[in-house]
Amino acid sequence: MNHTTDWGRRWRNTGYITFFLSGICAISSGIIVSILQGKYEFDYGMTGTMLGLMSIGNMAASFAAGILPQKIGVKNTVLLLCSGYFLGYFLMAVTGMPAVLMAAFLLVGFAKGGALNNCTILVKDNSADRTRGMNILHACYASGALLCPFLAASLLEINDTLPMVGVAVTGLLLWMIFLTAGLPGAVKEKNGERGKISFAFLKDPKFWLITGLLFCQNAAETSVTGWLVTYYKDMGILSGSFAAYTVTVMWGATLIARLLIAFVFPVHHIFRTLAWMGGCCSVLYCGLVYMQHPTGAIAMLFAFAFAMAGVNPIAVAGAGREMNATSLGVMLPVAGIGAIVMPWLIGVIADRVGLVTGMFCNLIPCVGILVFSVLILKYQAKN
Repeated sequence: MNHTTDWGRRWRNTGYITFFLSGICAISSGIIVSILQGKYEFDYGMTGTMLGLMSIGNMAASFAAGILPQKIGVKNTVLLLCSGYFLGYFLMAVTGMPAVLMAAFLLVGFAKGGALNNCTILVKDNSADRTRGMNILHACYASGALLCPFLAASLLEINDTLPMVGVAVTGLLLWMIFLTAGLPGAVKEKNGERGKISFAFLKDPKFWLITGLLFCQNAAETSVTGWLVTYYKDMGILSGSFAAYTVTVMWGATLIARLLIAFVFPVHHIFRTLAWMGGCCSVLYCGLVYMQHPTGAIAMLFAFAFAMAGVNPIAVAGAGREMNATSLGVMLPVAGIGAIVMPWLIGVIADRVGLVTGMFCNLIPCVGILVFSVLILKYQAKN
């Protein structure tokens, strides 16, 4: 889908709009899992399991989104996967059965992964400046994430089921936009045959180093968005519905940082910049967990989110020729394992030795961002 025509611009803008809506749907999961935990008195292990299943769905959908368009077409693939937002949150609204809720979070993960892969391709293939386009795309996601606490809080004041209903409706709107976007059918080559899938990128060490970096970014960021509301409430740092607005602080900082990168401070040395970001994230995360005063905690969260904001879009843009539908179908799900393991690990450790210790384990992937960035710099210097 490499176009400079009106269709190309339409698909690029579709990517921006739907990723905005995906931001609302995906990040709402951290708030809604906290609502479900309080409503049904789930333990930390169950909370971690639901978040982990969402990440499993995300990983599986990212792989499917790289393979299925060659078989059933882009449109059918996207519609199939992204139906999970509506179906998942609808199930959360109508039942408290643990098995059904686990399936619901898995469906939400399918939609999250499908939207991420498709929106990335739509913007990457139809943007003149890929780094700028990727940061604008992720700024759209951050804008949606920024709004979701206000949506959830306003609906929660009416009753504790409406937040799920509201996000389900948002997911249905996202699905309808994809339905009417005129997405193409199966990918074809110039001879008119269906495109062949190539896995030559698997032999490139840089591909795997970038995948490792994104593994750490996914682990660190998903753990913060998934656990921070629960952590602040249980530690008494922030109380009541105000704790949900930590998501707003985080994504507000993320939006500001990504817009600055896209329009004010262009990145010239990608992996050197990522190394600095990894170092800053590591230091700031320690302060984030240690801080007990509400004002200080919010300030540290803002700083941490600001430092983390550019890691994903800059790393994906830095992948260069490795980034196509198939390579993303491998890179994103493998990197997504970090988002499965870390939230689950935090839940297990929190049940056994305490939530503070569990949260400190998330420092490991923060340091990993720095380590992988340095390894990529060394690899590039040798090649």
